[in-house]
Amino acid sequence: MPSSWKLSSLLLAALPLNALGADQWIVATDLWGNTNYQTLTLDIQGKRVAGILDSAPVTGALTGRQLQFTATESDGQVYHFDGRIDDARMQGHSDQPDTNNHSARATHAFRAWQVPSRAAATPQLHTFTPTDYSNTFSADRAPVLVIWPGDSVQTKTLDSGGVDEKGITRALFGNPQVGPFFVVGAEPGDTLAITLTSLKLNRDYADSLDGVVGRLKTPRIAAETTALGEPVRWQLDRARGVARPHAANGALKNFEVPVKPMLGGLAVAPGFGYPPFSTGDTSDFGGNMDFNAVVEGNTVYLPVQQPGALLYLGDGHALQGDGETTQWALETSLDVVVQVELIKRHSIATPRVESPTQIMTLGQAGSSDDALRIATSGMLQWLRQAYGLNLSEATQVLGVAVQYHVANLAGRSVGVAAKIDKAVLKSLPAAASTKPANASSTGNK
Repeated sequence: MPSSWKLSSLLLAALPLNALGADQWIVATDLWGNTNYQTLTLDIQGKRVAGILDSAPVTGALTGRQLQFTATESDGQVYHFDGRIDDARMQGHSDQPDTNNHSARATHAFRAWQVPSRAAATPQLHTFTPTDYSNTFSADRAPVLVIWPGDSVQTKTLDSGGVDEKGITRALFGNPQVGPFFVVGAEPGDTLAITLTSLKLNRDYADSLDGVVGRLKTPRIAAETTALGEPVRWQLDRARGVARPHAANGALKNFEVPVKPMLGGLAVAPGFGYPPFSTGDTSDFGGNMDFNAVVEGNTVYLPVQQPGALLYLGDGHALQGDGETTQWALETSLDVVVQVELIKRHSIATPRVESPTQIMTLGQAGSSDDALRIATSGMLQWLRQAYGLNLSEATQVLGVAVQYHVANLAGRSVGVAAKIDKAVLKSLPAAASTKPANASSTGNK
């Protein structure tokens, strides 16, 4: 575990060793400067230890505060750990097969922290006030809060420039994010379901630009717009729910549009082997998706890639047209409430969004062609997983029902969304739910 994991007092609360029965730890092993995070579940009965490290069975012994255990993979590879427990922390060394020669062994330092016990049996609403923000989507940033499936978080986001609801700069520009939130029980191969319970404007202005993003410029438009790209302040009338250019004159003097608050950024931490990603980037873990369907009332599904998922959110928009064509949407701060659920042992390939009327998959890539392919593949996967269709049947539904929308043109990646109206799917066998019938949406509640 790197030194950046300066855990909060919540995570470091002293727990007696005799309270360790069937407890969960997060183990961080330093593999030549790369941190591998794993979930360790321990059941300690006297001096005897049993459990699971990710999917590998564990046996071992506890002598005083010294814990020794062995994890055996399905292929027979054996991993030995020897660590000392101090309160809710553990550190020591691990003897593991060499990554290039399994007949040889290598020794690596590891650290671990104990996931705190659940304080209440029913889902809780956590009010979280950020004190700092992240400009990367990273597995190495310490969790700011531990939550359980079914819990909700009430918090505040900054705008993309790092400015809060009072107009004070609190973080570096570039879509600073709140988080990460550690979701107990989430493991790679699971899916996190984030329902946007409430997204509310908390100030009376937003900032945008004039101009057109480079991907949309013909040679003539490129020549004509060389002087554009200037800031534009928008006034937000929260009482009426509309936005208009501040102090506009001429043709836009009376122009106004209804607001539709959304989150530009929503992500889980990328998996092992990937570096931290900029909060301006996107991938299969979500990221700076800038998809204007990430609004109040909808649910976003993200593939878990690290223990605890490590959920980030931020980059509030008062309104955004398809593609974010001026480079900035109406950038503002928001009051946010999200509810987090966990679908165990259910893997998805790309972010999904579900509204009351549609299912949507998001493709994000360096080109529109690749983004289209990813969005299409994701929709075919959803139809097969949730509606019991074979590939032939799924392609037939796609051919008559899919809609494609440009989600994002302003980032380093292009975003394309594939959408299908639920009304078209209502006659299919599993149309009552887009979740697999055997999936648990409550995880370790």
